[in-house]
Amino acid sequence: MAVNAQRFLDDLHKLREFGASGVGNGVSRPAYSDADIAARRWLAGRFAEACLEPHFDPVGNLFGLAPGKSLLMGSHSDSQPEGGWLDGALGVVAALELARSGDRPISVVSFQDEEGRFGVTTGSAIWSGKLPLEHADDLIDHGGMRFSAARGRMRDLAQGFVDPNRFTGFLEMHIEQGPVLDTNKEKIGVVTDIVGIRDMVIEFSGQQNHAGTTPMHLRRDAFQALSAFNSLINDRFKNVVSPQTVWTIGHVDVHPSASSIVPGQVRFSMQWRDGDVDRLARMESIIRASAEEIGRAIGVEFRFGQMLGIEPVEMDPELRQSLEDGAQTVAPGTWRVMPSGALHDASNVAALMPVAMVFVPSINGISHDFAEDTSEADLVIGLQVLEAALASH
Repeated sequence: MAVNAQRFLDDLHKLREFGASGVGNGVSRPAYSDADIAARRWLAGRFAEACLEPHFDPVGNLFGLAPGKSLLMGSHSDSQPEGGWLDGALGVVAALELARSGDRPISVVSFQDEEGRFGVTTGSAIWSGKLPLEHADDLIDHGGMRFSAARGRMRDLAQGFVDPNRFTGFLEMHIEQGPVLDTNKEKIGVVTDIVGIRDMVIEFSGQQNHAGTTPMHLRRDAFQALSAFNSLINDRFKNVVSPQTVWTIGHVDVHPSASSIVPGQVRFSMQWRDGDVDRLARMESIIRASAEEIGRAIGVEFRFGQMLGIEPVEMDPELRQSLEDGAQTVAPGTWRVMPSGALHDASNVAALMPVAMVFVPSINGISHDFAEDTSEADLVIGLQVLEAALASH
């Protein structure tokens, strides 16, 4: 193999132009947006130029298929609403460069909606069979659009689902999205396992009322319920969580969201992550019990949305060893093994085939932000590690 580092970097920068936004290398390319669909069309063209067969499945996952049995590589090309140029895109373009640089059959994939506009790694969850399509079609984004309507925007491109049996395994390259490699001035992280995640929407419904004339003791304030809920779970988690456990209320929709109205309804996302299945379950019990307790105390109704999630996943020993060998060859003494606290499509693909992942540093540990970045030298080192790993596997 002989990867072309400049071609690889040029394609990364070209992909960034689709949805370029904010400052620096910022990107806004949410799943099924105009920018996302345009980027996928461009990628399909690049796949064809590399003698890979472009194939869009019914939910917009884009494959570049090599003939016969092949190794699958890739990631995703959708972004957060305010994201960076490398999250997901790096893995897709690195896979493309490796596919067109040698004789080994390599197929490439850009999964759809990894960033969770409609759930959790939606495209790969459907392809892996973990999320039935009929259930996914009922998912609704924060703006009220159904998944069925969003994927309908790509109906003219859709073909059937790709048979996973044509692939021998899956490799995914990604930015770390955390500070470990950058802080320690290391070049490569070989992933040992990927954290598990739970994600659902919770809704409190109280009584909308006048903000000036409604006494405090008579209010059924939905936002006050959220505030009390947040404080309660933070306290109750203390004896359950580990230093690696994280939980986030990241999206809040207050209705009617007016200065002079007591909020009658609040709808918010509740997400928690950990590598231990039992701990995830205990946290769920605390969340549900706390919502019920707050509802009774404040006099609001509560409702839980559909629970979405992925179990913790260990990387395949053989593929992981190939990545470790590649890291030692290309970056001796400047790599480590490490868990992934972020979720990735590999978590779903692991239900179908052996998977492994490799990380490159994120400058200052920043991701899911316009400031996300990695030096071009480190991007190329990551590509070379994959190249060396393939040579040894």
